[in-house]
Amino acid sequence: MKSGVVFLFILACTAKAFAQNPGVTTGIEVLRNERFAPLKGKRAGLITNPTGVDSRWRSTIDILKSAPGVNLVALFGPEHGVRGDRAAGARVDSYTDKETGLPVWSLYGKTKKATPQMLKGIDVLVYDIQDIGCRSYTFISTMGLAMEAAAENRIPFVVLDRPDPLGGLRVEGNLVEKGFESFVSQYPVPYVYGLTCGELARYLNDEGLLTGGVRCLLTVIPMKGWKRGMTFTDTGLPWVPTSPHVPDARSPQYYVCSGMMGELGVISEGVGYTVPFQVFAAEWIDPTKIAGRLNQMGLPGVLFRPVIFNPFYGNFKDRELHGVQVHIDPSTAVNLMSIQFLVMQANNELNPEKNPFSLADPARLTSFDRVAGSDSVRLLFTRRMRYEDVKPFLEKDLDRFKEKAKKYLLY
Repeated sequence: MKSGVVFLFILACTAKAFAQNPGVTTGIEVLRNERFAPLKGKRAGLITNPTGVDSRWRSTIDILKSAPGVNLVALFGPEHGVRGDRAAGARVDSYTDKETGLPVWSLYGKTKKATPQMLKGIDVLVYDIQDIGCRSYTFISTMGLAMEAAAENRIPFVVLDRPDPLGGLRVEGNLVEKGFESFVSQYPVPYVYGLTCGELARYLNDEGLLTGGVRCLLTVIPMKGWKRGMTFTDTGLPWVPTSPHVPDARSPQYYVCSGMMGELGVISEGVGYTVPFQVFAAEWIDPTKIAGRLNQMGLPGVLFRPVIFNPFYGNFKDRELHGVQVHIDPSTAVNLMSIQFLVMQANNELNPEKNPFSLADPARLTSFDRVAGSDSVRLLFTRRMRYEDVKPFLEKDLDRFKEKAKKYLLY
């Protein structure tokens, strides 16, 4: 047997072993089981990236390209690109896909919203991307703007639903305020919104939250077997890194617990090292002291371990950093957002002269406010550098949002 054939055989066996009986059937697989009925006889455009796969890692691109009666005519790339070959924040250009020969239109380049030219000759626009359940992750902004473009150009929009990796019960953070909208806070939803991408699409569409209150002709292909209490590890599905620094199924919870603080660029959140978003470290921190202070807080399901490391790339490259690695039980009810504020609180108690907000570049403060969806988060917290001062603001919108979201739940 030739080596190439052996490799393909091993790969097929491995995929079968790892995804023998997933407990959840994703939207693309439901669509396939229903013989692609919503797309039959239509020219389809597909918004996707490497996370658009079935339970055996077969790409949605390949599935639709070979689907009987479906004419896949264009691909659309979000941040990181259709093939996942662009770094965070890097511009994505339009080009011709070598694998399929299809045009690939960038939704993270000169424009983040599909133009009439991009949509010319398309009968239906399909979205299949795994997000991470956090507002500042740009894929849901791409989805919302694509829905706007579909509405304006009278093109039906189909969402192939996928799990919320954080589960459907966790909701954290304030809504985005007027004047603080950006691509990392595109719509007025909490920082952790507790909805699948399909449910979120229904919420944005029917609540009139798309620009100008437009509404697209929306179809959500729901999953089968997903329950709101599931995190991604409960689904039995394979995890494909959603971006370079979200490498595994537990990464989304760490992204929530440190990503906002990481915008300041003063205390490392681990980007540039082997555990992105899982550490809090700086040259001045005493790891034993801050670990002790944080563990004394008794956060349920959370432990802090002293660490010393040298990042391999990024803002802190080759600098020896000291701090803690945070370990979170995925089933814990702890407020994930709170962890970064409690770390900054502990740092201020031990190193009051090293306030990350005072040390941050002004542009970084603006980035923090954009991710937070308001400058009130920063202003309230920095009065005394205590989480209890900002906690009421972070929680003020939650009950109202959860009540409004109820009618859009699919599971």
